[in-house]
Amino acid sequence: MSTPGADEFIAAQESPEFQRLRKTLRNFVFPMTAFFLTWYGLYLVLGVFAPGFMGTPVWGNINVGLILGLLQFVTTFAITGAYIWFANHRLDPEAEVVREGFDDGTYAREADAAVGGVR
Repeated sequence: MSTPGADEFIAAQESPEFQRLRKTLRNFVFPMTAFFLTWYGLYLVLGVFAPGFMGTPVWGNINVGLILGLLQFVTTFAITGAYIWFANHRLDPEAEVVREGFDDGTYAREADAAVGGVR
């Protein structure tokens, strides 16, 4: 098997399989990023504008700010775990379809057909 050329990569990028893979990734990454940035922003805003609330004792020396700060770590690990599951169950099967397009020569044939033509 030879190394794919630029035309093959372009053909793969324009394929419906690759576009579906990108859409699947975007549908996970963008909402998850928005969720986490909103959650982190809320934590920062509360820390700056509501120090009394953040300093409210919950149990002994444990206050609301400490709990919310520790929940930032929990959220990070939960998002990481969710992404690992998502990648294994949703992205990897779709990426395998794209990979098979390289292995079976589908994209090479599409690239050859596009030579001299307009994409």
